[in-house]
Amino acid sequence: MAETLPQDAKPAAEVVRERGRGAHKGQQTRAAILDAALSLASQMGIEGLSIGALAEVTGMSKSGVFAHFGSREELQISVIREYHARFADEVFLPAIREPRGLPRLRALFSRWVDKVATEIDSGCIYISGAVEFDDRPGPVRDALVEMVRTWHGALGRAIRMAVEMGHLRPDTDPMQMLFEIHGLILSLHHDARFLRSSGAVDRAHKAFERVLQFYAVNPAQASTGLAASPAANVKGERSPATPV
Repeated sequence: MAETLPQDAKPAAEVVRERGRGAHKGQQTRAAILDAALSLASQMGIEGLSIGALAEVTGMSKSGVFAHFGSREELQISVIREYHARFADEVFLPAIREPRGLPRLRALFSRWVDKVATEIDSGCIYISGAVEFDDRPGPVRDALVEMVRTWHGALGRAIRMAVEMGHLRPDTDPMQMLFEIHGLILSLHHDARFLRSSGAVDRAHKAFERVLQFYAVNPAQASTGLAASPAANVKGERSPATPV
């Protein structure tokens, strides 16, 4: 004999829809918490993040925030990953639409500078996080190191592509060039954020052009920008959101 459902039982389709709405609302709440956490971390540092501080900022209960992250450590790691995802969207993805070689490498640096320039008041989590966790082993430091190395890996690939395209000298050491480029960003962050130097961005761009001049096969061509070669198919490019 077939079983009959209680009169107040909801149809399966309606139950699925309600669960879907609940999951969507949960995702929206988590995204809102992450947005607030990222803003808080930019001002107070990753170490300044806590379930209690975030509950106060968002107007939620501590248990409400805890339900989405479970621990302070998980919250900190989630913020690092969210920052990295936004960094990729603002810097990496637009830049790889440029042709491979110097045009793409120049775009990566230019967008990185733009990103740092917009963070003068809040600070770069990559840089400030390195100061906070340079001597503090653990999962938070590991997550931060992974994200920075992933971005460095993307830059290193762009440098190697420029060598393969014949734009940079065959004897170019990608790691050395990357070291020099990263040094320019650190100097920019220091002078713009700490010293409040109004000319820091221009100096960063001029210094980058000097780096290109040193490594370029044709320095005169590098200084004026290369003629656009056929745009590379970026479909196969690996995003820095993917660990190297």
